[in-house]
Amino acid sequence: MKELLRKVRNYEIRIRKAITSQMQGDFRSIFKGTGLEFDDVRPYQYGDDIRSIDWNVTAKGHGPYVKTFKEEKEQTIYFILDVSASQNIGDEGQSKMDITKEICGVLAIAGARESSHVGLIAFSDQRELFLRPAKGMAQALQIISQLDRLQPRSLKTDITGGLSFALNAIKRRSVIVLISDFIDKGYERHLKALARKHDLVVIQVNDRRETSLPELGIVPVLDKESGKTFWINSSFGEFRNRLSQGHKERQNGVRDISRRHQINFLSVDTHEDFVPALLKLFKIRNKTVKA
Repeated sequence: MKELLRKVRNYEIRIRKAITSQMQGDFRSIFKGTGLEFDDVRPYQYGDDIRSIDWNVTAKGHGPYVKTFKEEKEQTIYFILDVSASQNIGDEGQSKMDITKEICGVLAIAGARESSHVGLIAFSDQRELFLRPAKGMAQALQIISQLDRLQPRSLKTDITGGLSFALNAIKRRSVIVLISDFIDKGYERHLKALARKHDLVVIQVNDRRETSLPELGIVPVLDKESGKTFWINSSFGEFRNRLSQGHKERQNGVRDISRRHQINFLSVDTHEDFVPALLKLFKIRNKTVKA
């Protein structure tokens, strides 16, 4: 817990310094303008978010209209984390799960500092942890502490199940930060539904072992989720190509869905510093809000 908290605070200090010096903004740039309540309708203008179209008013035949919203003083942020066994891939202390926890911790503290209600859903192929949203730094530290102690009951992944639970559990429009490696299939429909209902940020965490293996000949490989060991020829060109291609297709698939449905998307690698990626996210969302 102490080590995770130390890392989180160091990342927070770095991000705050960068935002202050480079962006003339604050942490609220990642959350600003997303806790909204209905205000009125107005005629559609070029560049408006198509998700804000009021179809009932538009159907009356006077042209398309969009809903307008006003920012709520308090908003809700949910972190939805994949904690299945595939997240344990990576170096000790630098696995996908480690990075996932650190990013969640940084953003939970950011949300708490902006007086947001912060909650957590962690899933494998079942619900592993659910913390209802609450305000204050104590809530952010509770999230960090619970994640640090979490020992998932299952090794497997069911992203569809995790998103389905979130769709049913989160009633109020919220900022959703979904962090996963997305090693699963069939979750696209639920991801789209979550994006329609909430302001969704998707962060895909990757490890270089998923794209390239050292050429060591025939070696045993453990499938983290099934617990089975397979013998593969790590020097075999076709196998290496399939490994790399599979990762690219998975990453491009998540990126394409995000682009089509106006989801903020980031890809983070375990061997790289994720702070620049988070700063990029702040910049993107700042521009979106100002637009």
